[in-house]
Amino acid sequence: MFTFLWRRLLQGLATLLTSSFLMYILVSVSIRPLQDLEESTARNKAQLIAARRQLLDLDTPVVVRYVKWLGNAVTGDLGSAWRSGQAVNDKLGGAMLSTLQLVGAATVLAILFGVAVGIVSALRQYSAFDYLITFVSFLLYSLPAFWVAVLLKQWGAIGFNTFLADPVQSWSSMIVAGVVLGLIWSLAMGGAWRRRLLTFVLALVATVAVLLYLWSSDWWSSPNLGPVLIAVVGVAVALGVTTLSTGLRHRRALYSALSVVVLGLALYTPLQYLFAYVTFGWPLTLGLGVVAALSGYAVGRLWGGPDWAQSARTAAITAVIVATMIFIDRVMRVWPDFFGSQAIGGRPIATVGDTTPNLGGDFWVQTLDGYTHLVLPTISLLLISFAGYTRYARASMLEVMGQDYIRTARAKGLSERTVVMRHGFRNSLIPLATIVPLDIVALFGGAIITEQVFGRPGMGQLFIRSLHNAEIEPIMAYLVITATLAILANIVADLIYAALDPRIRVNA
Repeated sequence: MFTFLWRRLLQGLATLLTSSFLMYILVSVSIRPLQDLEESTARNKAQLIAARRQLLDLDTPVVVRYVKWLGNAVTGDLGSAWRSGQAVNDKLGGAMLSTLQLVGAATVLAILFGVAVGIVSALRQYSAFDYLITFVSFLLYSLPAFWVAVLLKQWGAIGFNTFLADPVQSWSSMIVAGVVLGLIWSLAMGGAWRRRLLTFVLALVATVAVLLYLWSSDWWSSPNLGPVLIAVVGVAVALGVTTLSTGLRHRRALYSALSVVVLGLALYTPLQYLFAYVTFGWPLTLGLGVVAALSGYAVGRLWGGPDWAQSARTAAITAVIVATMIFIDRVMRVWPDFFGSQAIGGRPIATVGDTTPNLGGDFWVQTLDGYTHLVLPTISLLLISFAGYTRYARASMLEVMGQDYIRTARAKGLSERTVVMRHGFRNSLIPLATIVPLDIVALFGGAIITEQVFGRPGMGQLFIRSLHNAEIEPIMAYLVITATLAILANIVADLIYAALDPRIRVNA
């Protein structure tokens, strides 16, 4: 393992040095830092050009300038943007954080929903659900990113903000939403017509009941989850995670997951005091998330049994989801103050930037503000990425489910859940192991259109502005970071291959 890592890291370093040299040469040729002065009509034009050439060291051969830049970069000094005088390290900090928030949320959601829907579509091959998902996937994949972003601004921000000013839901809209979701769930569940009809009716009634509750309880004006909703969703999560992880017949795993839900509800009220009297930040929040995962693992371990590791894994996943719901509930409880603040002005869903100027507030208000700025650009990236992952997951699952070892597993009498999850799903992830890391890198360095439309000061915006201003240091920092992430993504893909497929050895 270590030999493989060292070999790949050395190869990556050589590739990075070669690519950085070529990029420096190409960028130096493509940008024109003297263009504005060459077009100037000032009387001291020659003196201004000479001063800028001296400032940017343009009289030095480009190879020598690259060596100087590389020497400074090795020590951590990436130079400065000569027009603003701001250090590149300072510009990168905010840009990387903004892009990381956007890309992280969009990628995780796209992978989860895309892979899940793609696998269900493969298991329902040539059904109405499969045709519907195929049509929607191709439609979303074909949509221009800027057009999707503009539509989201119109209907996701302007329209929804207008709705929040007077959140009135008509019976017709609730029934239409219930019918649509009922059809989707009935097609996804499949089976005989009686089963589909029952699924449709249950989904219709549940959707209308939830929307009616949100309307009658004035939930839109003061949204929160509360212990009752956390309990209901937590039990559903425990059942779902256990079904996918071990199957409901594994009683110790099921009881471990349900025990974690009970533990989360028992700690709900004490945590409210902790939230109120302790100054929170992201390090403490992430630390509590780790504690939740370890607590779930410990609960699964205490239930024991010969296969306690499966119970511990199931309980840990459930614990993280329950802890996330408690965190979201606390963030949502500052909504009235946030909505009524002068800086927000009753229009909480933002369309530009990543923060609201002059908002103020504590950690919870700032977190809610960041989420409202993330909603639209995340959905924009999610829709397009979701389409791609759905198609990849469907094609990979169809190929795996036609293999001989799947027929052998069924012939041995294994349950369909075991065949699909343990033998089919894991092997279907192998092709995705190459796509996902590289897609993350592409989004990290290439969300230029989305950032431009929504005005987020991310890496894409930094690259565009630096290219427009002919500032080579920020451009090189952007290109080197993207190249480094691409190299690391390929190494991670190889490691994931080895973890998913026992036939692959990274030390071979």
